[in-house]
Amino acid sequence: MNRSVYFNSPFLLGFEHLETLLERATKGAADSYPPYNIEQTANDALRITLAVAGFTEDELSVTVEDRQLMIRGRQGEGEGKTYLHRGIAARQFQRAFVLAEGIEVADAALANGLLTIDLRRPEAQSVVRTIAIKAEGAKKGVPR
Repeated sequence: MNRSVYFNSPFLLGFEHLETLLERATKGAADSYPPYNIEQTANDALRITLAVAGFTEDELSVTVEDRQLMIRGRQGEGEGKTYLHRGIAARQFQRAFVLAEGIEVADAALANGLLTIDLRRPEAQSVVRTIAIKAEGAKKGVPR
């Protein structure tokens, strides 16, 4: 697999996983169902709202798998119903959002056909770590 031009710099060490995340994000970008909004509700908070009219709480699932927020919906077929016209499709969906490191799902709620998922980024703690420097002769197997 060839690395893209953006990740080919010797100064971007350990960023190879970003290429995988970008590929995941672009896979789901073409699907337009269900429609959704993303809004910033605070400096450290986001809200995703999906229009899921006709779905109940039991027919929806919200999970986080490998830094990917997965929202799935599956409606059951109306058993015992005879439709003269069926214009409202009972279709299933899967919508994925790639989460940045540190983003956490705080809450999910369903009201009036809208599923809202609140995300937050806890404030990062600044950490300074000192790395000990060993003398050249201190390596294993090298006599002093």
